[in-house]
Amino acid sequence: MISGDSEPSGLMEKEWALLRLSWLYARAMDRNEPDILRVIFTDDAVLEGDDFNIQGLEAIVALPAALHARYSVMMHTVHNQTVAFQGDRAEGETYCIAHHIMDTAARGGPTIFDMGIRYRNQWLRLQGGWRFSKRRVILDWTEIRAARRTMT
Repeated sequence: MISGDSEPSGLMEKEWALLRLSWLYARAMDRNEPDILRVIFTDDAVLEGDDFNIQGLEAIVALPAALHARYSVMMHTVHNQTVAFQGDRAEGETYCIAHHIMDTAARGGPTIFDMGIRYRNQWLRLQGGWRFSKRRVILDWTEIRAARRTMT
């Protein structure tokens, strides 16, 4: 996706703002900081994937705690992001590898569960700045392997 914005400095500032939202989302999930999500999503936002559909800010804010009940450690690494702007709206895609540590006795100890993810994003610029209005999680691949060492 290529933006039609003709002002490079304005385009860079907008792209930077949207990339920062992706970084903040990763931090909120990894560090169980749900209040960050209140700042980066619209009130009526949707977070969805093939097997889930979370609607509304309050439901999205509950997600970090649910993930931390399942995984002892998480680290989302945000990679490239492409964006197309249309006024106060934008659409784009963010690549991410999400690393998770599961404490699974059934597998003989801690297990690493990695996911190759693409987020299809929709953003909306409000008076307070850019916000996610929709994120669709596309799972491209997964890998499970034994963890050698974990630190919390």
